Amino acid sequence: MPWGEFKDTAAERRLFQRRTLAMLVLVVLAIGGLLARMYQLQVVEHDVYTTLSDKNRVQVQSVPPPRGLIYDRNNTLLAENRPVFSVTLVPERVDGMDDTLGQLGTILDISEEDLERFRRRLQEPRRPFQEIPLRYDLNEQEMARLAVLRHELPGVEVSAELVRYYPYSELTAHALGFVGRINRDELQRIDPVNYAGTNYIGKSGIERFYEEILHGRVGYQHVETNARGRTLRVLERENPVPGEDLQLHLDLRLQQRAHELLAGRRGAIVAIEPATGGILALASVPGFDANKFVTGISVKDYRELSESNDKPLFNRALRGQYPPGSTLKPMLAVAALDSGATTREYTIWDPGYFRLNAGGRLWRDWKPGGHGWVDLKDAVAESCDVYFYEMAVEMGVDTMYSYLSRFGFGEDAALDVSGALSGLLPSRDWKRAVKNEPWYPGDSVNFGIGQGFMLATPLQLATATALIANRGKWVEPRLLKGIKGDHPADEYLPEETHEPLRLKNPGDWEYVVESMVEVMHGRKGTARGAARGAPYKMAGKTGTAQVFSLAEDEEYDAEEIRERLRDHALFVGFAPVDNPKIAVAVIVENGGSGSGTAAPVARALFDAWLLDYAGQAEGALVSGVEAQVPN
Repeated sequence: MPWGEFKDTAAERRLFQRRTLAMLVLVVLAIGGLLARMYQLQVVEHDVYTTLSDKNRVQVQSVPPPRGLIYDRNNTLLAENRPVFSVTLVPERVDGMDDTLGQLGTILDISEEDLERFRRRLQEPRRPFQEIPLRYDLNEQEMARLAVLRHELPGVEVSAELVRYYPYSELTAHALGFVGRINRDELQRIDPVNYAGTNYIGKSGIERFYEEILHGRVGYQHVETNARGRTLRVLERENPVPGEDLQLHLDLRLQQRAHELLAGRRGAIVAIEPATGGILALASVPGFDANKFVTGISVKDYRELSESNDKPLFNRALRGQYPPGSTLKPMLAVAALDSGATTREYTIWDPGYFRLNAGGRLWRDWKPGGHGWVDLKDAVAESCDVYFYEMAVEMGVDTMYSYLSRFGFGEDAALDVSGALSGLLPSRDWKRAVKNEPWYPGDSVNFGIGQGFMLATPLQLATATALIANRGKWVEPRLLKGIKGDHPADEYLPEETHEPLRLKNPGDWEYVVESMVEVMHGRKGTARGAARGAPYKMAGKTGTAQVFSLAEDEEYDAEEIRERLRDHALFVGFAPVDNPKIAVAVIVENGGSGSGTAAPVARALFDAWLLDYAGQAEGALVSGVEAQVPN
């Protein structure tokens, strides 16, 4: 049978044509679908994918603002920003992390704390190109050694940032406070947008109170990145707004003098300008170096500070609560005169002790044998305890509480001082609530000489003294004097809430002031030795606060008592009397006699402010101008 009879050429051709046509149709449909999809992506959804592409290519980065500077009243720079160099590692560029860390350990002083903190951050989710800090605040020698061996350390970088620096940290730590790294709790309460890129926040003092003003406003920059997120170039930038520069009433010269006078002791000094309420000095000794807290204090350094018996971290000026002792007598004298509990002419016989009733408990005077016949002026000048025992019983706790609260006791009366305590101004209700006991007449006896339950801070004592210097006019203490720019200081200060202390007889103010003058310049004044030779007239009151109680038949003997159990020495006063320029409160812990220890300190402060610094003009606030403290 011929071969051609088995092959149907025509049928095969038709089959091939049908298949070709089908494939052609499929190809055309595929191309059409592809073109339609391309049209949708590039035309219809162009804006959407352009945005997504830009998000992958362009990122927004925050630019932290420079923190505002802080000056004293004479433009001495108290808080500045300085560049700090840190060594960082980029994980994606480090060949061997352990080897690199080991090599860096031979170049730099890297503590175990630094290594632990670095390894903890290394485990956190982050992009491989992001830098991880290892050591902060490199010195010049360390930077030089690192620069020489830089070629052997791929992935090791040196970065710079502005951090807070306190040139006079030991002097100003308790007044200014300090900044530190933002912790988890602070992250919950701050504005995450404005603090983006910011690592530090005010922790205490002025730094904390005026945080909003000092911080400024964050800036932004648009940067182009590659597929891995690495920055290639900056496309657009909105500069941050720096924080405002502050000028304080604080005078660094007087602050330094206060620290010198308390050197080797434990105590506090607060000096106030009566006319303005400006705090001229706020010293708590011993102090500490606040710079150690900025980038993170080591465990060793913090343990040394926190476990020290002298408690350098404790702000005695604001948070030290002490029995005011006899420094409370001028305020009680005002209360007694105005309430009618005594008069200028009223006199008593002081035998050296006081009894509420015959055969009852005996309260002794500081002077064995007593002061004899004394009136109110004598009682203040000689610090006669018996007179004030009797007067306190006559007034009662309610009257004393009413007047002393108007002097600012029992509250934090300062406008912008962060962290101050309110002390303790006892009352009937307080004792009932706390001790579940009634108020006894014996409690009033102790109250009359600033002992018993009464507690006050040095700031409160200075505030009350300034009120006497102003003859009843209230001016709340404040640190802020001015703000650079167009914003007045009053815009940021809290409102003053205290009313003037008006007496039925305004002349009683002068009578009490005269009694305080007798303390300093009178023949029997307890602080006459401290005022000897002064070319100006001053008013003051000494005080002694017991650290522990004595039994009725015991006598105080400083030589037989451990140093830290000895009485505290106190003094309050102001000068000059006719035109007060400065009011001070001094406490020297375990210093013993207020007249022998605290009063000479106050005299030295008066001399410094009224004589040594008198006539030296105060400069206006000028940003970037750094004055020097005179030798």
